[in-house]
Amino acid sequence: MSTSTSGKILSEQTLAIITDLQQNEVTERQIYLNLAKRVKKESDRATLRRIAGEEAKHAETWRRYTNKKLKPQWIKVWFYTIVSIILGYTFAIKIMEKGEKVAQQNYGQLLSEVPEAEQILREEEEHEEALIAMLDEDRLQYVGSMVLGLNDALVELTGTLAGLSFALQNNKLVALSGLITGISATLSMASSEYLSARSEGSTDAYKSALYTGVMYIFAVVFLVLPYLLYPVDQYLAALITMLAIVVIIIFAFTYYISVAKDLPFKKRFAEMATISLSVAVLSFLVGFIVKYFLGIDI
Repeated sequence: MSTSTSGKILSEQTLAIITDLQQNEVTERQIYLNLAKRVKKESDRATLRRIAGEEAKHAETWRRYTNKKLKPQWIKVWFYTIVSIILGYTFAIKIMEKGEKVAQQNYGQLLSEVPEAEQILREEEEHEEALIAMLDEDRLQYVGSMVLGLNDALVELTGTLAGLSFALQNNKLVALSGLITGISATLSMASSEYLSARSEGSTDAYKSALYTGVMYIFAVVFLVLPYLLYPVDQYLAALITMLAIVVIIIFAFTYYISVAKDLPFKKRFAEMATISLSVAVLSFLVGFIVKYFLGIDI
């Protein structure tokens, strides 16, 4: 048992929970301040700073029970800062929200011993509402373009490379054909997205085209890479590696979108993976049939 500065006698288990909560509040305060430095909108910066201030108040409340002054966990702070730089502050904040929901499960155990827990829980819910209201990050406005570029690239290139793998049975030739096809398709898709956005009256059509093109060329590079790394005759190994990369890309991108946009993960992942891999299998069979009937041997 332990006695806090508030005069309450707390069990060791409760004190350990409060210490963890205090540590989280101190660390998250610093994370919000770091994110605020990177946000362009003044209203968003003000919201993040306000939330950081509330986190500081929560930490001070817990300090009265723990009698400890804790420092931020800098590894965690820099992790979320780097995540926000690479994937955007929306994604970083949503990941933090998931952590807050886990933390809120601890508040229920404290209500009987710590009266402030109920108020802090209410304020945490207000955090979530404020965050949802401010999440209008530029890159997420173009998720449709990103999905279009990636989906089209994965389906088209997976099928093309699988078909060429059996038809040519030469990794260098497959890589050459894949790069030419991929780069041409990137330019075509970006142009089509630009014209489509312009026809809809968008003032930022070039951004839609840019996001589509970037996602497409990203897929091209990673899918062709195995054919450049493996020996010329190991086309099956290159094909299997390429398919594994497809699954990894689909998993990573679907997880990103599901977190940032609050969409179901499993269904979307299964759908994209099934389509891409099915097209690859069918294209591989087409390559076999075409090679057999045309009698071409390279």
